[in-house]
Amino acid sequence: MSPVSPMQIPLASFGTFDQFRDAASTGAAAIDTLYFWILGICAFFFFLIVAVLVAFIARYYARPGHVEQHTPHHDNRLEALWSIIPSFIVVALFWYGVLFYLDLRTPPENAYEIQVVAKKWNWSFMYPNGVVDPNLHVPADRDVRLVMSSDDVLHSLYVPAFRVKMDVVPGRYSELWFNATTPTESFDPAIDPSTTGADENGYDLFCTEYCGQGHSAMIAKVVVHKSGTFETWLAEAARIDPTSSPAELGEKIWKQRGCSQCHSVDGKASTGPTWQGTYGTEQKTDKGTVKVDENYIRESILNPMAQIRDGFKGVMPSYQGQLKDAEIAAVIYYMKKLSAEADSVPATWEDAGGVPGQEEGEGSAEGVDTSPGDGLDAGEPIPAEEQTPADKPDSEEAAAEKMDVEEPKTGEQPETDDAETATES
Repeated sequence: MSPVSPMQIPLASFGTFDQFRDAASTGAAAIDTLYFWILGICAFFFFLIVAVLVAFIARYYARPGHVEQHTPHHDNRLEALWSIIPSFIVVALFWYGVLFYLDLRTPPENAYEIQVVAKKWNWSFMYPNGVVDPNLHVPADRDVRLVMSSDDVLHSLYVPAFRVKMDVVPGRYSELWFNATTPTESFDPAIDPSTTGADENGYDLFCTEYCGQGHSAMIAKVVVHKSGTFETWLAEAARIDPTSSPAELGEKIWKQRGCSQCHSVDGKASTGPTWQGTYGTEQKTDKGTVKVDENYIRESILNPMAQIRDGFKGVMPSYQGQLKDAEIAAVIYYMKKLSAEADSVPATWEDAGGVPGQEEGEGSAEGVDTSPGDGLDAGEPIPAEEQTPADKPDSEEAAAEKMDVEEPKTGEQPETDDAETATES
């Protein structure tokens, strides 16, 4: 995106009107400039035409002894004037708009890519290291590209502060990009985004295409991290604390991943069956009677159309590839917590035997560009006085260590990775 030109500065400053959010991306100033140019030109000609019209009327009736004419006089010079000048203005605005449109529709190379899945009625933002979050987290001063798809109906992603909007269409991918310039001052994921004011607790992100009963609740937040802190958040988000409660994580997923839009936890009927007291019961489905246990819940999350409860429509989208095994297990523990088997729910993941699919120390910011300038130290040479023999590839000690690693002794079997922890829920 081109920087703001001197021509844009005085007009872009009008963007502080209350009718607009404060601009927080590199493209916002250019869009505001074009908008106010068009608004200013329209306002100028409106008042000019009205003033001239009133003056002509007054002058016409002020003439003594005037006589009305059946047809107006024709003036080629006047018609040429009001045709040619507006044509040049329209062409200039069109050219200006096309350049910005092409710029906005062409993501820069090496932009950080985030996958977005829209479904009734929530957003899922998926990062290269496997983290999935209901809010959009991005680094400041870096180009970000969103690759978006829909699991059900037509949605539209809109961030007013960035001046970006794009439809999310089922069966195809759409994309948009931006470069956020202003980091978020504070963010609390526990605060319901539908209860905050304009751009409080993060920038607002709306669905602007009516998508059903819960459309107005399809709100998320955009959190812009300061330079160097995004990678830290990404690494922390990828790791589940073994000492935390699996049922609490399940409740968090219920709130943040759209489950609460259809499934109540107080026994009230909604679009989907309530989770209150459901675990362990037998329910009728279109395939027969089924017991609501771990297997049924997992199948309902990954393949909701497999068995549909009587009295409900098959409208739930699949979460295949969007929930990790640990998150599915957490949902099951939460449903257990709401049932007669609440006492059997372990207090922590350690009590449950560990976090499914998470090895010790897992949680790196894989997928994040660690080139210098991103706040990480990748590639920075180690000072000579701090180097160990292994850090000195030309030393005899380092060569001996390499030999020990690269050439296993005769008769010994090379070590293999531990088998992955079973993730059956």
